[in-house]
Amino acid sequence: MKKRIIVIEDEPSILDNILYSLESDGFDVCGCPTGGEGEAEFKKNGADLIVMDVGLPDTSGFELCPRIRQSSDVPIIFLTARAEEVDRIVGLEIGADDYMVKPFSPRELSARVRAVLRRYQPVVDKSAEVSQTESNGRHGIPFQVDDERVQVTYFGDVLSLSSTEFRLLRILCRHPGRVYSRSQLMDIAWNEPDAAMERTVDAHIKSLRGKMREVREEIDAIETHRGTGYALKENW
Repeated sequence: MKKRIIVIEDEPSILDNILYSLESDGFDVCGCPTGGEGEAEFKKNGADLIVMDVGLPDTSGFELCPRIRQSSDVPIIFLTARAEEVDRIVGLEIGADDYMVKPFSPRELSARVRAVLRRYQPVVDKSAEVSQTESNGRHGIPFQVDDERVQVTYFGDVLSLSSTEFRLLRILCRHPGRVYSRSQLMDIAWNEPDAAMERTVDAHIKSLRGKMREVREEIDAIETHRGTGYALKENW
């Protein structure tokens, strides 16, 4: 089955180039010039991934992405003319999986799409599942990781996570108390770690903390080890 990609982009020349490139790579693509059309298309027919421009005529990608995230963890790649780091961090914090600054090569976008789709596929590792169950029992951590559904339950509540957030939290849950450096997390959670920045890890960790505090405001589940990295709280 071909992977279905929705591209939400209001500039016709850019949209045509993206559609042509993705079609040439074997994807089933649908182009939408407005956020409203893209959102309606996704609700009606679904998609395996969404490529979304930040600056749309009827809305902002920063507004549309959270609306989609309320009901779906579909991978999202942002396109934008704004190169400032703060915009990249905001985009990742609200649920984007990757971020490309215009102008860009359509071939690079196709490579990013393939990379995001690869890391979105759940890896079912039976030995890891056994280890996770033992870890839950030993440390009494309030997490349940479901690889097949690509979801994490925290104190009985299912967290709304992007694919990258799921992979990061899955890693931390496997070994509570173990400190992972940013580079280690990038190597494990990203298929192409060189294309990511260490600040990207910080942004995803901040987003994870925010989502978990919505469930238990008083608990900081992810601990920062200054100068080293991050670890899941070991003693509950």
